[in-house]
Amino acid sequence: MSELETTLQKEVKRRRTFAIISHPDAGKTTLTEKLLLYGGAIHLAGAVRAKANQRSTTSDWMEIERQRGISISTSVLQFEYNGYVINLLDTPGHKDFSEDTYRTLMAADAAVMLIDAAKGVEPQTRKLFEVCRMRGIPIFTFINKMDRPSREPLDLLDELEKILGIRSCPMTWPIGSGDRFRGVYDRNTQEILFFQKDTENKGKKIQAKKMQGVDDPEFLKSLAGDKEDTYEAKELYDQFKSELELLEVAGDTFDWDRVLHGQLSPVFFGSAMNTFGVEQFLNRFIELAPTPAPRVTKEPSASGEIKAGDEVPPTSPKYTSFIFKIQANMDPSHRDRVAFMRICSGHFERNMIVKHTRLEKDVKLAMPVSFFGQERVVVEEAWPGDVIGLVDTNGSFRIGDTLTAIKGIEFTGVPSFSPEHFASVIIMDPMKRKQLTKGLEQLSEEGVVQIYRQRGMGDKDPVLGAVGALQFEVLQHRLAAEYGVETKIDKLPYVHCRWVTGPINADQFSRREDSLGLVDRDDNPVLLFKSDWALRYATDNYKDLQFLTTAPAKKA
Repeated sequence: MSELETTLQKEVKRRRTFAIISHPDAGKTTLTEKLLLYGGAIHLAGAVRAKANQRSTTSDWMEIERQRGISISTSVLQFEYNGYVINLLDTPGHKDFSEDTYRTLMAADAAVMLIDAAKGVEPQTRKLFEVCRMRGIPIFTFINKMDRPSREPLDLLDELEKILGIRSCPMTWPIGSGDRFRGVYDRNTQEILFFQKDTENKGKKIQAKKMQGVDDPEFLKSLAGDKEDTYEAKELYDQFKSELELLEVAGDTFDWDRVLHGQLSPVFFGSAMNTFGVEQFLNRFIELAPTPAPRVTKEPSASGEIKAGDEVPPTSPKYTSFIFKIQANMDPSHRDRVAFMRICSGHFERNMIVKHTRLEKDVKLAMPVSFFGQERVVVEEAWPGDVIGLVDTNGSFRIGDTLTAIKGIEFTGVPSFSPEHFASVIIMDPMKRKQLTKGLEQLSEEGVVQIYRQRGMGDKDPVLGAVGALQFEVLQHRLAAEYGVETKIDKLPYVHCRWVTGPINADQFSRREDSLGLVDRDDNPVLLFKSDWALRYATDNYKDLQFLTTAPAKKA
């Protein structure tokens, strides 16, 4: 075995790359900061508040994110913890920005599903869970806000199975909830972590108390504390013990193989706001989470050594990677464009030359950077599982591009999504049309909106498409803040978008009042429909056409 192969095995073994998914307001960004706090990446964790005079979260760097108190763009953060390299992808929670989350999940090897203990499984959680399930990646569950009024933990586990269809295995179990929340019990080590508010421990690590099982007399004594009246402690203890006994009889036993195949979710309880239960979770997560996984190819290599459908293992010495996200203007003073790349195999080195599969040419990776909020650091080397940014001055990269040392190889693509909302854009100052065109082009490349045009009309009167209506608000804000263009967004009455293959005559559809024929940025025919009936009419009457909900493969 060569020195490179030995180093690859070592570096792959110590990497964990995961995304956090949740419904808005479940505490995702707070959990992210507390994980960074334990990793030593930051020294002050600040809560997200939708108020202008409070500090913004470390991972939310965009101005509109700071104003609204929500994450609308994926942040990529890396830190070391106990000898492991953690690549954490903090994704948007708002449903209108789920497309960015979907793309990010393509770069993750595992997901942490964050659930509000009072609300249980919410709609956006379910939607994102399905994407994780399609990818077959492990899902770890952190049930948050146990120190607030919450539902019974057994009911929450039951909901995971009934709504999401996944079995669960609690690794820790709560003692009480809300104002009666006393801590969590580690079922593996039989240790109890007694709850303290973050204001009480002032950022210090809380030491767990070792018990000789749940029948240990010290257990009840510790629950009572200094109180002379032990009735409440006894009540909590009895409830806790009965729940634990029920879990032992009717619950699922831990099965690592089922976890790795996304069939069983390890569950942890805590309070991210109070940094409680986070360390326990992080320690077990890095122990149980998978190392970087192999990637499946869509196109074979030119040499024939790799066939379509083959897997490229992360320990392969030949370099491979793919682009899963584009972000323009991360640095307002430079107006640059950054392509986020997931390394799949081999050793990345700054200034290395790789093959760009879509463009069929060699490119030099001269400006690799890592990010922490708006701060950036030049990356000299990286390994499989790592996510780095490439400063893309020429606009060479698109979402889904494969960069590799193996000629001709291409990984399965990052999915495109059919928009559900449509609008036209009106410029308030016609003298700034050039800036508008540039802004729309760059922001569409990073996935803020999709742009469609009438064939032969060039840049005139584009139609904008978005998965979520709030994306238009983000577009409008960023056009003004980053390109100096004030605009008005006019909603259009279309509700469905379909890419069409076959002998299509777009004008034939455009002449109808209930549909519109356009082309996307790659000149693929696209049809917009005003109603479910209009879509059914087209599919029933044009049997020689295929109506697709995802875009055809991008052209070079």
